[in-house]
Amino acid sequence: MRTRATQLKAPGQIVLTERELTVGPEEVLVKGHLSGICGSDKAMYRGDIPEKITLPLWIGHESGGTVVEVGAKVREYKPGDKVMVFNWCNTFADYYKVPVSGLQPVPEGLDLDLASLGEPIACAMYSGLTCGAQLGDVVAVYGMGFAGQIIAQAVKRMGAYKVVAIDVAQDKLDLARRLGSDVSIDAKAQDPVKAVLDLTQGRGADVVVEAAGSEFSMNQATAMLKHNGILALYSWITRPIKLNIGRWHDDGLQIRTTGLVHHTEQECVIWTPWALRPVVQGLVKVRPLITHEFPLEKVAEAFEAADKDPTAIKVVVRN
Repeated sequence: MRTRATQLKAPGQIVLTERELTVGPEEVLVKGHLSGICGSDKAMYRGDIPEKITLPLWIGHESGGTVVEVGAKVREYKPGDKVMVFNWCNTFADYYKVPVSGLQPVPEGLDLDLASLGEPIACAMYSGLTCGAQLGDVVAVYGMGFAGQIIAQAVKRMGAYKVVAIDVAQDKLDLARRLGSDVSIDAKAQDPVKAVLDLTQGRGADVVVEAAGSEFSMNQATAMLKHNGILALYSWITRPIKLNIGRWHDDGLQIRTTGLVHHTEQECVIWTPWALRPVVQGLVKVRPLITHEFPLEKVAEAFEAADKDPTAIKVVVRN
């Protein structure tokens, strides 16, 4: 079959074109519901292309939808099933095909709008749930994009005494406060390391979750952490950077990587329902984080908004 599909032709150049799809024996054809623009999509749009990726690229991986057709060897799904995508498979399209291993069923009680963002929601929730935050802790979340907003809510629900939201965009900090963060720090207006140290009487945060993704934020996250504290790494940094790992050693810091999708497919299948359960229960609010929505025919405008609009948190394209 032929479908409309989105290509990244060159940095800054998004094109909606046509693509031929043939469903293989272990693949599933999905009618897309909506797709989200990930931070990695935005990075590649800006020209930060990892070595293993070449252009033009059929882009898109945050999505969900309805199964239309299954390959001859597929037994896990049938037409009509609602699914979430955990695979890079060009989801900015009317239809896309996914290896059966790259899908998960939509949890009962999760509507398809949120289920279509199931992968990024589950990743952020997993980070919050496994970052090491405990009852009574001061937890700083550096970077209040989609993931940071979810992580901040999760650790507050888990019993953090104070959740400190750090960003350079005041709109995102205001939203974080509305969603439960106790303190907000504008990293453009003040030194966030000094602010966190002042807040903790010089001790430092018990846990810092790095969700901004730069050399600067990584080193500041390290500097605001207490002796023997936990540095939880969430963001995806695609280029080599310089880090002050001397402090990691001298202060016995615990370093955790908290990316759900970087575990095995089998582990993701086990942990995703657990990570999404608080969202299904309404304990963590995701819908306020969807700030922009575009139809598929305006996918180029969606990428421009994600790249240029400082108020954008999660930009979605409705298939």
